[in-house]
Order: sequence, then structure tokens, then C-alpha cells
Amino acid sequence: MAMYALSDVSGVDRGSVNPAPLFATAVTPLLFDAKRAADAQRLFELEQLEVSWEEASGALWAIMRPRGRPCYNVNMLEDIHALQRGVVAKFSGQSNELRYLVAGSRTPGVFSLGGDLDLFASKIRERNRLALVEYGKSCVRVLHGFHTALDMPIITIGVAQGDALGGGFESLLSFNVIIAERGAKFGFPEALFGLFPGMGAYSLVARRVGAARAEEMMLSGRCYSAEEMKEIGLVHILAEPGQGIAAANDYMQRNKRHHAGARGVFQAGRTVAPLTLDELDRIVYIWADACLQLSERDLKVMQRLVSAQDRLRPNLQAAE
Repeated sequence: MAMYALSDVSGVDRGSVNPAPLFATAVTPLLFDAKRAADAQRLFELEQLEVSWEEASGALWAIMRPRGRPCYNVNMLEDIHALQRGVVAKFSGQSNELRYLVAGSRTPGVFSLGGDLDLFASKIRERNRLALVEYGKSCVRVLHGFHTALDMPIITIGVAQGDALGGGFESLLSFNVIIAERGAKFGFPEALFGLFPGMGAYSLVARRVGAARAEEMMLSGRCYSAEEMKEIGLVHILAEPGQGIAAANDYMQRNKRHHAGARGVFQAGRTVAPLTLDELDRIVYIWADACLQLSERDLKVMQRLVSAQDRLRPNLQAAE
């Protein structure tokens, strides 16, 4: 799976480049082993992800701790790509060791607020379609990696101890099992500024609960409670406030003897309704084109939302 490095979102689609080997074939395995070792080592050294390993349960925990607004900033995306590479490097071929990949957030009351709206507004004003596409492609590769369980014999679990909005909700939907604490809110607010969630929302919601529901959620822009999401079928387990992590541990313990069967069910689901990177990429292009149709008034609404999120930051930091 190609990964996108976004340290400079300049509009260069580096993920599409496929350079020729720099060294002779005989040396390539040594370089591959060195790269794999480096990826495995970096797994526990990420800046915006707190990664820990629990051998007893076979669970790798990846807890987001974003710098600044709790959204998918460029550096956060780079860390998630590094996480996925590191998981494959460290655990590939050790099918009896890693059984679960669990994601959560350290931000009180927030799983993720989604895409980097400041970046969007900047690139839209610059008319930089390529940069928007690059950001979108990076996001859908993260999503696709979790949706396919990294092509490994594992179950992925997303724990929403707080709000998952926009791209935050999209990413949460890519997990096999979704746990939500009561009081958390979910939805796609992009309609408030004339846009739509273009990084997996339609594909994932339509596959789970139908196209009509996907369109309703995306066009309304309304927020849904955890209880509503459970009733609709987009949340699997409800937990009391503060009990999301305990609910994840309880699920893994109860599922201990049935791991292979449960994993097979999720794999069968992907076989029946496969989600390809090509589909996700084509929607990213539609999203980027829609971005460039936004008016200055739309962008001001977008930035008012950013300002509202920024006003939460002192409270969030104090709570931490």
C-alpha cells in the first residue's frame, strides 16, 4: 500500500511516483530489512500517537494526542502512516501475537474533529487543487489501511470517548468494531459551509446502512448521539462516560475464544462489499473540485468553525 508523506503539502503527488531501484537486486533484501527494522522501531516513538503493546491480550493501542486542535493535521497523518508501516514491520508473519489494533484519543470529549480546515481554506484560496487532492489521498490511505486491517489477521477497534465529526467520523467508521461513550456526538458538519465529507464517508456509511442514510447524514449536517448511532447500526457497543477503554478490554476478553470467527466475519464483509483505493481516490477528486467551488462566504463559515474549535483548546489543555 502506497503511503503519502505530507511534510510539504505543495501539490506534488509524491505517492504516485514509482522510482526505479537505486541499487542492484542482490542488495535490495538488505535495504528492505533495514527499512523494516527502522519502521518497527519508530512505531513507539511517534509524536502525536501514544502507542503501547499489551502482550496478554495481543492488543496494540494507538491513542491520538494531537498538537493543537484535535484534527488530522499534516504531522498527525504522517504519524498514522508511520503507525501502519510499523505495525506491518513488527508483527507481519506473527499471526498469533497481534490480535487487535485499538485506536482512541487523549483529548477530553473529542475523538477527532476531522480534517484540517485551516489548511483547506488556505489551499482553496490559493486555488491549489493538487494540494487538496494530496491531502485527501493521504487520508483515504489511512482509512483504507484500517478498513482492510492492514491485510493482517487482526480486528480493529475504534473507541470514541468523545465527539467524532467530519473526517474524525469517517476514520472511526473504518474500524471493525466501534465503541462509543454515551454523550459523544457524531456527524458530518461539512454541509454547514457548502461542502461534503469526501474521504470515505459515502463509501463506508452506504456499505453499512445504505446510500439513502449516507446521503441524509451528509446533506443534513446534523449531529447524532451515540444512542442514535447504535440504533442506526453505525456503533456496535455503547459505554457509559469514561468507560470506553474498559468496554474495549471487555470486548477483547469476551472475544478471546472467538477471535478467528469474528475476524472471518469482518473479512467476509470486505469480500462481499470490497472498498478499493480507486473508489476512494475518485471521490477525493470530486471533493477537491467541490472545494474550489466554495465562495468566500463559505470559507468564512469554515473559519468561524475553526475559531470555535480553537476556543475549546484552553479548556481541553487544562483538562489534560
